[in-house]
Amino acid sequence: MRLSTILRFVAMVAILALAAFALPAQDQSSDDVAAAARKAREQQKNAPKPKRVLTNDDIPSAKTDFPASQTAAPKEGEPGAAQTDAKGDENDPKSEAYWRKRFQKVRDKLSVSEQELDVLQREMDKDQVQYYPDPQKALMQQHDRSDINEKQAKIDAKKKEIDGLKQQLSDMEDELRKSGGDPGWAR
Repeated sequence: MRLSTILRFVAMVAILALAAFALPAQDQSSDDVAAAARKAREQQKNAPKPKRVLTNDDIPSAKTDFPASQTAAPKEGEPGAAQTDAKGDENDPKSEAYWRKRFQKVRDKLSVSEQELDVLQREMDKDQVQYYPDPQKALMQQHDRSDINEKQAKIDAKKKEIDGLKQQLSDMEDELRKSGGDPGWAR
C-alpha cells in the first residue's frame, strides 16, 4: 500500500512538471499565431484587387432592330426562300412534310395511349390481390368489386382507342398511296 502511494505521488509530480513547462510554450505559440494573423491582414490590404471577369449574364442582351429592307421576304434563290417554302408545304396535301406531320401526330397519340393502357393494367393487377391487409377494404371487396369493374371498363375503352388509332394509321397509309405519295413518308 505504501508503494502505491509513492507511485501516485511521483506520477503527480511528473504531470505538474510537464504542465509547468508547457505553459510558457502555449503563451509563445499564441503570440506567434496573433502575429501571423496581423501580417496576413496587412498583406491583404496591400494586395491588388482581383480583376473582374465578365460572363454572358453580365452583358445585357441587345434588341436587334433591322431596317425594313432586311426583313422583307427573301427572293427565290436566296437561302431564306427554302424556309418559307417548307412552311407552305406543311399545308399542301401532296408534300412530304404534310404527310410526316400527320403520321407523327397519330403515332404520338398511339404511344401515349399505349403507355396509359400499361399503367391501367398494372393498377388492375395490383387490385386483383387475393388478400387485403386492410380489413375495411377486404370487407368491402367481398360484396362489391366496383373499383375492379371500373378499371376493367377503362382498360377496355383504352384498348378500343388504341385499335382506332392503329386503324387510322392504316387508313392514312392507304390515303397516302392513293394520293401518289411515297410510302416512305409514313415512316
